[in-house]
Amino acid sequence: MRSISSAMRSLLLSASAPSSSPAFLPRSTALRPLLSLPFRPDLSRPRPLGPPARSLSKKAAMTAAAAAAKARIDGRGSAMEAREAQSGEIHVIVGPMFAGKTTALLRRVQAEAGTGRTVALIKSDKDNRYGLDSVVTHDGTKMACWALPELSTFQDKLGREAYDKVDVIGIDEAQFFDDLHDFCSKAADHDGKIIVVAGLDGDYKRNKFGSVLDIIPLANSVTKLTARCELCDRRASFTLRKTQETRTELIGGADVYMPVCRQHYLDGQIVIEATRIVMDIERSTEVARC
Repeated sequence: MRSISSAMRSLLLSASAPSSSPAFLPRSTALRPLLSLPFRPDLSRPRPLGPPARSLSKKAAMTAAAAAAKARIDGRGSAMEAREAQSGEIHVIVGPMFAGKTTALLRRVQAEAGTGRTVALIKSDKDNRYGLDSVVTHDGTKMACWALPELSTFQDKLGREAYDKVDVIGIDEAQFFDDLHDFCSKAADHDGKIIVVAGLDGDYKRNKFGSVLDIIPLANSVTKLTARCELCDRRASFTLRKTQETRTELIGGADVYMPVCRQHYLDGQIVIEATRIVMDIERSTEVARC
C-alpha cells in the first residue's frame, strides 16, 4: 500500500512540476469526466414547493376552456340533448339537365326513409313545372315536398319541434337557393342533419350556377352525373339552350334545353339554328293539319 501511494504521489508531483516534455497519465489511471463525480446539491438555497406559477395558470386556463365548451354543448336545448352526439353529412349530386339528378335524389331520400329515418324534401318555389307540392322527375316519379323561396324559412315553416325530429333533408334544384351554403353548413355541422343536394353545377354558358359549387368544400361526397347527347348519343356533360333567351334563370324542359356532348356544345349555334328549323317545320305541319 505504501508503494502504491508513493507511486501516485510521484505522478501527481511530476504532472504539476514544469517540464520540457508533456506528461501523460497511463490509460488505466486517466481522470474521469467531471459529471461522473457525486452530485452534492446546494442546501443553502431552499427549493420551491409545487409546480411553477406559470404551469398553474396554464392548467387553470385549460380547465376553464373545457368548462366553457361543456356549457355551450349543454346549452343547445333539450331537443339536441335527446339526439345522439353526431355530426351531419352533406352529399351533392350535380350534372346537366336530363342527367337523372332528381331521380338520384329521390332514390337516396327514399332509401334513408326505409331505414327508419325521418326525411323532408325541399325545392325552390321558382320551379312550378309540375306543381309546387311535389318534386317530380322527368319520367313522372314524384314525392311530396316543401316549396320555399329560401332555405332559411324551412325551420319556421316546419316548426322547431318537427325540425329537430328530421334526420335527412333533400334539396332539389339547389341552384335557385342563394342561402344554400349557410343552410347546409348549419344543418350538417350544428344540427346533425344528413343533407342530400341535387342541382345544376353550370348554366347554359358553362358558368357557375348559383351556390351549388360553393358547398363542394363542405361535402362528404360529390356525384357528377351525365346525360346522353341528343345529337350523337355520346355522354353529355353540358346543357344547351335552344332559344335566344339570355337570362340565366329560365325554367324549362325539353322545349328549352337539351343535353349535349362537348363537340356539339361548341357547335351550339349550328345546333340551335338546325333545331329552330325543325321546330318551324313541325309548327307549320301542325298549322296545316288544323
